[in-house]
Amino acid sequence: MMPLTLARPGETVTIRRVSGRDETRRRLAELGFVAESTVTVVSRLAGSLILQVKDSRVALDRDLAGRILI
Repeated sequence: MMPLTLARPGETVTIRRVSGRDETRRRLAELGFVAESTVTVVSRLAGSLILQVKDSRVALDRDLAGRILI
């Protein structure tokens, strides 16, 4: 497993695990970042990632994206 921050733009990956405190994992789950779901990295902007998850685009900072393991 590796953090989502290492995925390249255009790459579609499967989430294996979400780490962090309960409230962090809950918030990411509300946004659609749950185990076994797929995410596409749209682009990187100033250290943040723009991600396509389900039918939405979400921007996550580097710290939060690092808690998502692929």
